[in-house]
Amino acid sequence: MPELILTYAEAAAVVQDHASILLGQKPTAESLPLLAALHRVLAEPILADRNQPPFPRSTRDGFACRAADIAAAMPLRVIGQLRAGDVWKAAPLATGEAIEIMTGAPVPAGADCVVMVEHTKVREDVLFVEQGRILGAGENIVPSGAEAQAGSIIVDAGTRLAASHIAAAAACGYANLPVCTRPRVAILATGDELVPIDHAPLTHQIRNSNSYSLAAQATLAGAQPFILPVAGDSQDEIESSIGSASGCDLLLLSGGVSMGKYDFVEQALRALGAKFIFTGVKIQPGHPVVFGKLPQQYFFGLPGNPVSTMVTFLLFAQPLIAALSGETAGGPRFALAHLTHNFRTKPRLTRFLPASIDFKINSPQATIIPWQGSGDLASTAAANGFVVIPPDAEQLTAQDRVSVLLV
Repeated sequence: MPELILTYAEAAAVVQDHASILLGQKPTAESLPLLAALHRVLAEPILADRNQPPFPRSTRDGFACRAADIAAAMPLRVIGQLRAGDVWKAAPLATGEAIEIMTGAPVPAGADCVVMVEHTKVREDVLFVEQGRILGAGENIVPSGAEAQAGSIIVDAGTRLAASHIAAAAACGYANLPVCTRPRVAILATGDELVPIDHAPLTHQIRNSNSYSLAAQATLAGAQPFILPVAGDSQDEIESSIGSASGCDLLLLSGGVSMGKYDFVEQALRALGAKFIFTGVKIQPGHPVVFGKLPQQYFFGLPGNPVSTMVTFLLFAQPLIAALSGETAGGPRFALAHLTHNFRTKPRLTRFLPASIDFKINSPQATIIPWQGSGDLASTAAANGFVVIPPDAEQLTAQDRVSVLLV
């Protein structure tokens, strides 16, 4: 089979193309209580059940009055008070009158502005506005329906629900929300050297960390992970394990995708009718990553080194899981930061290096963490992002602006 090696930009575009296809296939949905829907993907839009705000709303503590009266610099008779939750039931405000009003209260009929309390003085129920203060009609008032009209979309379908969306849904009267069902992701680690995490490994063995890191990443991405038993370095065993994942929406394999004598994952996939979309990407770590489609599902063959596994999940598997979840704005997510030190590198590959990111409000700072390669979990555990080194870079200097892959 000819190699299908792409640049990072090419591979990301290919995955996004397939994610777009998946987004055209509407996932099944379920209804959940409002708080249980947090971080799930909305299946149907949230609609405003009435105008927002439903009344002209005061944005300040002060006095509701007429702008023309303020312009005339005339004293105003204070005829009442309105708190949030109150309704003015008396006659509309007349010329020369004012009503004390609190933030969030409905502005009474007849008033067209609210003067802030700190710009006024009241003596014996007579309001005096500080000299020279001029207000325009509508000042410190949010008109009814200015935020949203009844029936308008507040949150689009395909949105992964954050706290702000939950608040909006609650304001619109949604006790339950329709959300897309979570995609099922099968996780298959391969390799004779792997032992269960509760076993004491021999000198030549390692614990199976990849299944757990991928399950954790899949869960954070909104999927339902299923960890399969480790498959040894045998094509027959790997084929059998792949077959057991046929009921899942996505298959993630780790290990066995390099060029070693006992790397059988690609052979097993090919024997099961897989179509390979790419068989490598010009990145480090993660160069041997494989993407394709079996008759029943998409799959990724991720490198066995644990940092490679995590990086390639973020770059390629996470966006596909987002699409399987019905999410219209999936990852990966990047930010910009300034490098804190000089750094030399070799050109040709796009590199994703573990880094400590200090997310300062004005100037996030990124420090690349020294590491011993893509098997170095100890250094990566101290990272909260990966600095992206472009393929044409040889030298970066302190305070250069760099992209950061967020975890």
